[in-house]
Amino acid sequence: MTTPGTETDLLARVLSGDRDAFDAIMRAQEDRVFSVCLRILGDRDNALDATQDTFLTVFRKAAQFKGDSALGTWIYRIAVNTCYDQIRRSGRRPTEALPDHLEPPDAAAEDAIDSAGLRPEIQRALAALPPDFRAAVVLSDLEGMSLPEVAVVLGIPVGTVKSRVFRGRRLLAELMGNQTTA
Repeated sequence: MTTPGTETDLLARVLSGDRDAFDAIMRAQEDRVFSVCLRILGDRDNALDATQDTFLTVFRKAAQFKGDSALGTWIYRIAVNTCYDQIRRSGRRPTEALPDHLEPPDAAAEDAIDSAGLRPEIQRALAALPPDFRAAVVLSDLEGMSLPEVAVVLGIPVGTVKSRVFRGRRLLAELMGNQTTA
């Protein structure tokens, strides 16, 4: 992870055309971005596409970063929006991941990426949540972000984050059979 001073320096270097600086930013953020995308989209290939699209957007819009938040927070916001766009384009059809025994092992996978995998029943339940609830639950419960951090990433008030996390958790519990509807 990069430090705030380092982030500013790296971004300034990116804006001056330094590709190594962009590579450093990408290396520092790509595992978490992929993890967020995987958990929101529920499909490894779609998450890889969304991760790639996220970093293309970061590269193209680097000059638009205002510094109001941490660089990582800005990048996660782009990742979440990229996932929303992908969900909209796909017509909100949930995708089914390949069974584990059919998916080839990825020798280059890091522990952080491996840990992004969820049990299939949780993946299905997450995929069934409305995208707004899914993003709030993923960032809060699975990525461990604080509610104020989630609010910044999603660009919404903290109270709205609380509501979406609460409603998302409740819906997840119902979908997984852990709670009966009243």
